[in-house]
Amino acid sequence: MFEFDQDAVDALLVDSAKFRRLHDKYSALKSKVHDCNAKEVPLDQFGLETLKKEKLLLKDQMAVMIKEYRQVQA
Repeated sequence: MFEFDQDAVDALLVDSAKFRRLHDKYSALKSKVHDCNAKEVPLDQFGLETLKKEKLLLKDQMAVMIKEYRQVQA
């Protein structure tokens, strides 16, 4: 995730509690989706799609924060 913006991610993880919360929740959801896809955690298709949408929303929110960080740093 955000491989090209790793320096911004690292800075935001240190400087922004909100970004840290989003990142932690995103990581937890990513792990849960992986486990569901690997059939380690049973979940119906609707539940899995809901998790994926929530994960994508978090990623979008972090992307906005990274973009704003880049604009301030420019």
